[in-house]
Amino acid sequence: MDGGARHTPRMTTTQDADAAATWAGVRDRLHARGLRWTPQRRTLVEVLARTDGHVTGADLVERCRALDPTTTPSTVYRTLDVLEELGIVRHHHGSDGREEFHVLPDAEHGHLHCRQCGGSWEITGAEISPMLDALRSERGFHVDISHVSLSGRCADCAEQRPG
Repeated sequence: MDGGARHTPRMTTTQDADAAATWAGVRDRLHARGLRWTPQRRTLVEVLARTDGHVTGADLVERCRALDPTTTPSTVYRTLDVLEELGIVRHHHGSDGREEFHVLPDAEHGHLHCRQCGGSWEITGAEISPMLDALRSERGFHVDISHVSLSGRCADCAEQRPG
C-alpha cells in the first residue's frame, strides 16, 4: 500500500463521455425535481465536474466561493443532497468523522483508513463479502457499503511497528 495516497481510479474514454453526459443533464434533472438552475447550483456543478474522487463539503464550499463569493454553504449542502439522490455523488464519513463526497461513483465502495499514516483506500463489496453475507444471513442486516469505514493500520505501518 502506498502510505498516505488515496486511490483515485482513472477514467476511460467511455467513462469520460458518460461523465460529460451526466453533467450536461444535471440542469434538466434538477428542473424535473422542481428546482431552479441558480448561479450557485451551476457553480457547484462546475466545481464537481472538475473534481475526481473524494472531496469534503467544506472543500466544495471553498472552491465554489473562489468562483462565486455569494455561494452559501446551505445551498451547497442542499444541492449535494439532491445530487446524491440522483446518483451523481455519494457521501460517506472519513476516519475523522467528516462527511466526504465521492463524485460520480462507478460502484459502491467503503473505505479503509490507516490511523498511523493517514492513508485512505477504497474497499469493494467483493473484498468484504464474507462479512456482508454473514451479517445478512445471521442478523438479517443488509449493509450499505458506502457507509462502511474501517480504521486500522496499513501493511506498511503494521510492518514498521507490529502489534
